[in-house]
Amino acid sequence: MAAISGDWQEALAGEFKKPYYRDLYRKVTEEYRTQKVFPPPQDLFNAFHLTPLHQVKVVILGQDPYHNDGQAHGLSFSVRPGVPAPPSLVNIYKELQSDLGCYIPNNGCLEKWARQGVLLLNTVLTVRAHTPMSHRGIGWETFTDAAIEALDGENRPIVFLLWGSPARKKRALLHNPDHLVLECPHPSPLSASSGFFGCRHFSQANAFLTEHGVSPIDWQIENI
Repeated sequence: MAAISGDWQEALAGEFKKPYYRDLYRKVTEEYRTQKVFPPPQDLFNAFHLTPLHQVKVVILGQDPYHNDGQAHGLSFSVRPGVPAPPSLVNIYKELQSDLGCYIPNNGCLEKWARQGVLLLNTVLTVRAHTPMSHRGIGWETFTDAAIEALDGENRPIVFLLWGSPARKKRALLHNPDHLVLECPHPSPLSASSGFFGCRHFSQANAFLTEHGVSPIDWQIENI
């Protein structure tokens, strides 16, 4: 497994010493050794590497990584250039177009968001190939809870976008009145029409950041 560096390492240092994390580390290391697991180990903590704690403006919580070959690279909902956008990301782009007028790009790489301060975090950080939610319950939820609690403790405005049931359960961890928490159904084709479409979370996030003197996110992913 890769290591976390920078201010996230400092914020989460206590987790690495706890029994659950030692068990999680052993489990995930064994899974990488004996199974096909996504994302590749060097990409495991990309969300933390690309978006340092002190730079986080917006948090988008996903469930677990994409489970098909070549998709997951450590950022929730994102795929590398050249990989077709999965259905949930297609729906995210449709909502962006409706909300902010963004054109739908020819790629699904969301690194631009991450580098602007959008933490693209899954509640579970690994998955066996072709077996969704196969690493649920092995300890990742406790680890990502700690990350969310660290963010909740930041004394500055942060927007949390909680999409779908696993993400919305994290609402109980968020108590800081400085932050904005927005919830809706998951952008999956199974649920997007039940309230994700029309949620206008992107424009609401930018309005909140602007009101608090923070530069908004440029949500447009460009064609490549």
